[in-house]
Amino acid sequence: MRQLVLGLVAAAAAATIAAPAAAQSFPAKPIRIVVPATPGGAIDLAARVIGDKLAQAWGQPVVVDNKPGAAGIAGTDVVAKAPADGYTFALVASSHAINATLYGKLPYDTQKDFTPIALTHVVPLVLVVNNNVPAKSVRDFTSYLKANPDKVSYASSGNGGAPHLSAELFKSLTGTTMTHIPYKGSTAAHTDLISGEVQAMFDTVVAIGPQIKAGKVRPLGVTTAKRSAALPEIPTIAESGVSGYETSTWGGLIAPAGTPKEIVAKVNAEVSRILKMPDVRERLQASGAEPGSGSADDFARFIQSEVQKWGQVVKASGATATQ
Repeated sequence: MRQLVLGLVAAAAAATIAAPAAAQSFPAKPIRIVVPATPGGAIDLAARVIGDKLAQAWGQPVVVDNKPGAAGIAGTDVVAKAPADGYTFALVASSHAINATLYGKLPYDTQKDFTPIALTHVVPLVLVVNNNVPAKSVRDFTSYLKANPDKVSYASSGNGGAPHLSAELFKSLTGTTMTHIPYKGSTAAHTDLISGEVQAMFDTVVAIGPQIKAGKVRPLGVTTAKRSAALPEIPTIAESGVSGYETSTWGGLIAPAGTPKEIVAKVNAEVSRILKMPDVRERLQASGAEPGSGSADDFARFIQSEVQKWGQVVKASGATATQ
């Protein structure tokens, strides 16, 4: 028995010593960042910018692996089932939190099967209207909707995405009604928005920015808690009188559940350092994204709050999706 106890103590001590040692030697081989989307979007850009900087700092290749499909579920599932050794990550979008409720069944548990690492960026959305809509502000638009129930339609980039659910949250908090018209991508909706076929839309600042700049649509309010650096003159929806309103699309690094805490802390610290670099901030902001910040625990709490918030909106809207 004494030998067994001594053996267990020795094993525990060895494990305690091994964890920091593993973190010190990390990374000892190439790292993979899975992007569960096609190249060219915000999470792809963030993965490549951060990946390049990590490779420079650590002297190991960082491979960005695009695995689109099923609203990000396919690529995310790859990471859920990967070894928890710190060499496989996913850079997921806000759909990661939305999918937890939108889909009746997922091949993984959104919160239990992953280790949050770092919030990499936030992309504000902006409420825009057709130029013929007689509203110059969010308050005007709310009054217009109440005076014209069910007569206004809004476009979105697709059922269940952040633009769709941002409108549903707006309806819920303002007590208004609008008819949802989903499109296959946000740019596909712009022509109908400009012509007046649909009257309103919540879209990312970067996607709708050219139409705003050209004066083809009218921006009323941004969806984030702070004003967008890309549209500093446009007030937030919350400061325009819709208390508690805050939405965005966002991106963040996650790893398989069980990834060593020491590695999580090391990656978070390095990513946080990278996101403060002037050239990184410039590239992200040029795409309409605001650099993220915070600890791994902060990001874990953020994901939990996003799952809860969007879960309520999904249920209230009746939106569903299948793989």
